[in-house]
Formats: sequence, C-alpha cells, structure tokens
Amino acid sequence: MNHASPEMTLKVTAADRASLDMELDAAVERVRHAAAKEGKGILVTREAPNSFTVEASHDVPFGLTQERQTW
Repeated sequence: MNHASPEMTLKVTAADRASLDMELDAAVERVRHAAAKEGKGILVTREAPNSFTVEASHDVPFGLTQERQTW
C-alpha cells in the first residue's frame, strides 16, 4: 500500500513530448528531495499518454525510481 503525503505527490500533464520530458524531470527532482528525508523511493505512474503522477513511496526501495502504467 502506498502512503504519500500531498507535498510528495505531483501530477504532470503536457501537450508535447519535449514539455513532458522537462516536466517529468523537474517533478522527479522535486520529489526526490522530499523522499530522501523520509527514506522512500520514487514511483512514476503513467495514467494516460500525456499524464503522469510522481510520488514518494514506501513501496519503492530508498534511492530507486520505479515506473508503472495504469492505462
């Protein structure tokens, strides 16, 4: 079960690939700082072709980033 506080969960949506890549990189970096304080890893979930959630997660080992797809 994943328990993320609101400041450690970010939604990313973009109209084009270049914007999406930049926004995802920024979101992962921002969540990485929060996750490190709590000893969590980072989970990136693709919810649609242009929509992702980036969150700190106890389900992911500290120091790792995992991806999953739900659509």
